[in-house]
Amino acid sequence: MAEAKPLHIVIYSDDSSVRNSLKSALGTRLASDMPLHEIHEFATGSALKSYVDDKKPVDLFILDGESTPEGGMGISRQFKDELFNCPPILVIIARKDDSWLAGWSRADGVLTHPIDPFTFGKKAAALLAAQISTTH
Repeated sequence: MAEAKPLHIVIYSDDSSVRNSLKSALGTRLASDMPLHEIHEFATGSALKSYVDDKKPVDLFILDGESTPEGGMGISRQFKDELFNCPPILVIIARKDDSWLAGWSRADGVLTHPIDPFTFGKKAAALLAAQISTTH
């Protein structure tokens, strides 16, 4: 049986320690019944948007709402407004009180800093499983 094509996860954060913690929590496969995944990381909004504009594959966006100067919540809202069949978006926020703003961003999932690897992995796997069932 041929190995399934890898999933593509995009991580956006201006903070390299956040990107590293997210990559570490994701590993190379979120669940035994899921394909391997490739991680594409971006430190700037312009680099992320260039990647998306080039129509590169994306199965899940993970956006840091605390990134500056361009926050992940604003990018989430833009992608949901502009991308046809936008892949699921998971936004990481600093405070639970910011959940209303994450709702405004139209993100499919929200988690708070600091990242709990177990909760993060489960949330990412659930969003990817839903994406796989509709596109793959």
